[in-house]
Amino acid sequence: MKRLACLCLLLLLSCASTTQVPPAHADGTLAVRIVTLNLYHDKDDWPARRVQIVETLRRMQPDVIALQEVLQHPDLENQARWLASELGYQWEFFSTDAPGKPRRYGNAILSRHRVLMRGQEVLRPTDDNRTVGLVRIELDGHPLNVYVTHLHWTDAGTGIRAAQVADLVRYIGTTSAGLPSLVAGDFNAAADAPELALLRQDFADTYGSLHPQADAIASSTLNLKYFAPRRIDHVFHQCNAFAPVASEILFTRPDAAGVWASDHFGLYAHLRLTAGQPQPHCGGRQGRAR
Repeated sequence: MKRLACLCLLLLLSCASTTQVPPAHADGTLAVRIVTLNLYHDKDDWPARRVQIVETLRRMQPDVIALQEVLQHPDLENQARWLASELGYQWEFFSTDAPGKPRRYGNAILSRHRVLMRGQEVLRPTDDNRTVGLVRIELDGHPLNVYVTHLHWTDAGTGIRAAQVADLVRYIGTTSAGLPSLVAGDFNAAADAPELALLRQDFADTYGSLHPQADAIASSTLNLKYFAPRRIDHVFHQCNAFAPVASEILFTRPDAAGVWASDHFGLYAHLRLTAGQPQPHCGGRQGRAR
């Protein structure tokens, strides 16, 4: 009986080790893993789509998940809340819709680490209903800022996106407290687009840093079933705080029943926190997805 109990304990420990991602690399440096995904709100059979999403995220166990096009209404539980409940994560929702409204739409951040603070800012123009949300998490005893945003969508709206990026950068400046920071979301623009230039002064495109020669199809974060290929969903890392380790596009295939996770693909990034030394690909042009 005693041997059986010991065997059960060993099996439990083994299972736990395969589901938890270690926060540190072998050299002791901290690692952070983040996923960003535009959920496509409740279109195209959300109950079917969310199965693939939650199964993939449960398997990956990222430290943080940034979500865009998150919806709730009387017949739909807040999508971020549902995902957080399924994954055992904490969640924060950011919207220009007042908390008491029955229908609310916006962005969210999910984290499997302790949340130290949260914040939100509305981006100009206010009638575009865009926000930047902030969650400060405690990663293995170290505070880390994660920002989520979703910028204006029209091709002709470069000036609007530029104003929103200016607001975003200003908000980061007033809230980051000098801590390592990541910015993730749907920017509706390529990483090297002129309207994102202000952000690129201190932040680098993680995927582009690692895949400078990636072609448009291979690097598209728009689902090719719905759109022409474009990489518009990004994780930007602070240049003097992170070194990119890996990044890949997620949800690039439908499930066995032919259901796609979203009209966007997801983006995964794995970064190593550095000792404040500037990293390559920072403060300059990023690799363009052609």
